[in-house]
Amino acid sequence: MNLIEINKALSNQVRVDILKWLKNPENNFPPHLELGHFDFGVCLVFIKNKANLSQSTISQYMSQLQKSGLVTSTRLGKWTYFKRNEQNIKEYINQLNKEL
Repeated sequence: MNLIEINKALSNQVRVDILKWLKNPENNFPPHLELGHFDFGVCLVFIKNKANLSQSTISQYMSQLQKSGLVTSTRLGKWTYFKRNEQNIKEYINQLNKEL
C-alpha cells in the first residue's frame, strides 16, 4: 500500500466526493436499468454526470483512484463500472493510525 499515492488521490475534492458517493450508490445515482443492481459498482457515465465534468477529466480521476487502490473497475460490454475497494480503504486508515 502506497500512502503517498492514496494521499495524492485524496488531495482533490471531486475524487473525495466520488468516494463518498460510491459508499452509498443507491442514494447517489440513478438505478442501472440494464442491471437492476449496483453489484459491479456505478457506471462511469453516472459518475461523470453527477460530477459535471468532461469525459476525459472523470476518466483521469477514476484512473488515479484505481491506481491508488481506492476503487476497482469492472468492464461489461462497452461500459465500465466502479466501486470502492473497502478492504484497501480500511488498510489505508489502519496504516495512517500506525504511522501517524
